[in-house]
Amino acid sequence: MLISHDAPANNAESPSEPLRVFAPAKVNLFLEILGKRADGFHEIATLMLAVDLGDELTFESAEAGVLSLTTDKPELDTGPGNLVCRAAELLRNHTGCQAGAKIHLEKRIPWAAGLGGGSSDAAATFTGLNRLWELNLPVDELAGLAAKLGSDIPFFLNGPAGWATGRGEVIEPAPVGGIFDLVLVKPEQGLGTADVYRRLRIPEHPVDGRAAREALAAGDAEELGRCLHNRLQEPAFELAPVVADWHRRLRGYGTAGTLMSGSGSCLFVLCRNAGEARQVADDLSNGLASQGDVNTRVFRVRSRS
Repeated sequence: MLISHDAPANNAESPSEPLRVFAPAKVNLFLEILGKRADGFHEIATLMLAVDLGDELTFESAEAGVLSLTTDKPELDTGPGNLVCRAAELLRNHTGCQAGAKIHLEKRIPWAAGLGGGSSDAAATFTGLNRLWELNLPVDELAGLAAKLGSDIPFFLNGPAGWATGRGEVIEPAPVGGIFDLVLVKPEQGLGTADVYRRLRIPEHPVDGRAAREALAAGDAEELGRCLHNRLQEPAFELAPVVADWHRRLRGYGTAGTLMSGSGSCLFVLCRNAGEARQVADDLSNGLASQGDVNTRVFRVRSRS
């Protein structure tokens, strides 16, 4: 997480200045389902990579006991069910802290996309309030709290890449051998994680993710492209044929690889370099503009170091 203070006009340190935290999106370069757990969740193995598309959360002090969330997207629920609010309450209950906070969310990551936006916002909340309230909790303790709230959240407290197992909450940092260039395409239709999992067929012989991890560590986009895998992709295609159509279209660009992220509906192409990513993104954007499609979104992104 990237934390910054707004600089006061006189450059003096001021605790009342808003605290800003960047919350990055992620893509799943590899995602396999290993089986069904006794607790009802699925045992997974996934390789996640943070990218430079992200939300921004601003934290300011408020009266004791007061927690409020606002956002630039009026269609988003800012009530107690929002992961930001739940993270704040969990942190307060865990520490006994009675301080208040005003939180504002600038939302740039598409939702219902498989990019982890809600989880990243929750992780940013743990990070921001830990700093704002001067709780000084170590990252490991925050990650333990995060795991109670959602499977992806601990990843965003570590990053920029991680190998996640269990139900996704057990994170092993993954080395990254270079900067990777990608283009994301978010169709208008979103997908719900539970809906996708309901159509999942657990494989008899799971794919091994070792080769993907090695390619990521080597910084080899070509080899990583050959190792891309997502077990949730087929059930997502069944639920949303438009996602399958986009996958076929993106494969036609001949980049290093194409895959859906998480439970969808966002897809990405892994490019060999920044020039290829720029060319693909420009071609997609121009094509959508000529078709009058203002609902499909295209993002050119890079991995975070």
